[in-house]
Amino acid sequence: MDGKEKKERIVGAHVYLRPIEMEDTKRIVRWRNQERVRHNFLYQKPFTKEGHEEWMRTKVATGEVVQFIICEKESGRGVGSVYFRDIDMRHKKAEYGIFIGEADCAGKGWGTEVARLAVGYARDTLGLHKLMLRVFADNVGAVKSYQNAGFVQEAHLRDEFLQDGKYRDILLMAVIFPENGGEVGRLQ
Repeated sequence: MDGKEKKERIVGAHVYLRPIEMEDTKRIVRWRNQERVRHNFLYQKPFTKEGHEEWMRTKVATGEVVQFIICEKESGRGVGSVYFRDIDMRHKKAEYGIFIGEADCAGKGWGTEVARLAVGYARDTLGLHKLMLRVFADNVGAVKSYQNAGFVQEAHLRDEFLQDGKYRDILLMAVIFPENGGEVGRLQ
């Protein structure tokens, strides 16, 4: 993966994705610290400016993570973020994550649009064979959005995460791009 790939703008019908910049730190911290957003993330600790700047230096700048800001196509306003983390080019796989940070933009179908754009980017630009994600099973809207973008459930992990004194199940979902993996060996 070269620097050019990270500079691309990905354009959809209602949103576009632009590469994240250090100047986005304040909005990322604000978005991720909202209860509405944090509730559906495995990482539950409050986000800090210093923590996000460290993420940018050690993950994004090194290429281990490719992250974009989701922008309204019409106004250019940043409304959320999407990322590919733990990029493993040896095995041609990565983990996908997304959040809509602006409450007035949630529920508009933009998450599904972004997931479809992300699937195309993972397949065509990153050349991945597999893109996976983890989602809380009770986050029904997100699960449906991922299914609409081509992800399928691979596992249902029961009582996997303790949050506010209650256990929550996690689904592992993935999309596989056979065209990017060659022949897959299977045990007979």
